Amino acid sequence: MRWLAECSAEALGDALRVVAPELNGYPVTVPASAGGDPLWHKASAIVGEQFVVKFAWSRPAALRLAREIAVLDALSRASAVPFLPEVVVGSTDPLLLITRLVPGASLFKVVDSIDRDQAGRQLARFLAALHDPSAGERVQAAVGRLTGAQLPPATTTALRQRLARWIQPEQHRTVMRWCDWADAVLACPGPAVLVHGDLHGDNQVWDHDELRLVVDFETIGAAEPEYELRALPGPGMGPGVELLTAAMRHYRQITGRQLSPERAMAWHLRNALSDALWRSEANIPLPDHRTPSQWVDDLSARFTALDIDPEASPQLPSRT
Repeated sequence: MRWLAECSAEALGDALRVVAPELNGYPVTVPASAGGDPLWHKASAIVGEQFVVKFAWSRPAALRLAREIAVLDALSRASAVPFLPEVVVGSTDPLLLITRLVPGASLFKVVDSIDRDQAGRQLARFLAALHDPSAGERVQAAVGRLTGAQLPPATTTALRQRLARWIQPEQHRTVMRWCDWADAVLACPGPAVLVHGDLHGDNQVWDHDELRLVVDFETIGAAEPEYELRALPGPGMGPGVELLTAAMRHYRQITGRQLSPERAMAWHLRNALSDALWRSEANIPLPDHRTPSQWVDDLSARFTALDIDPEASPQLPSRT
């Protein structure tokens, strides 16, 4: 495996001439090189208005990209998983992933204008196929045993200790109780399936109310199905839960398996507050330019909409 020496148009152009000479001469705009952790020394660029090329310039980032290439190859061999990127070239020497560009918009951009029941049906179709045991078997044959999630949210311990400065005192007391509730709900792990691992709105491409594409499979892992739902209520999609409940309803219709709203919301609680925490500590605005306190209010509204009382002892659903 050979990754790029640097993040530059010249280095990317040299690699493209080796693996995709037909793209030679197309204009390429390379984003500014990211500093910091070498794990994030990777980027994507549009080539010729028809293709997206993903590349890396450090070993840690290259390992993740090589894994994504292998995952997409394994999943595409059987067409059961819909909405996959169309891989044009997946090369490890030099390391490049070239996929066909699909026009559309992030779910965050269209969520207020689409039928959330139909959107939930399409997401459930993707998740049901990805969570099928056969998909997990194909991926593990390609990349080895999957152990846990790749990007788990902050622990409840971290939220208890570090979130207080960003929210109101009475909210922090509430969040402390919510964290106790989430710990109880998630105390016994559910059966693990193959999960995308980072299914937020920017990793989905929509054409109005039609899901066209799911991207970024480098975080594929093993976790319970409800873990996959942690970003469906938001942030960035308002305080409601219509998309979450629609996806769960259609998932049951497709698979015959009932997902737990309590487990989904326990993961969502950790995910949303984790996002608020790291962004606040890094002095980065929240995606919707609101405040952590407002996000806590949104969480309260979502619990109410689902008739879940995280202030009470959880009534744990059967996992059979």
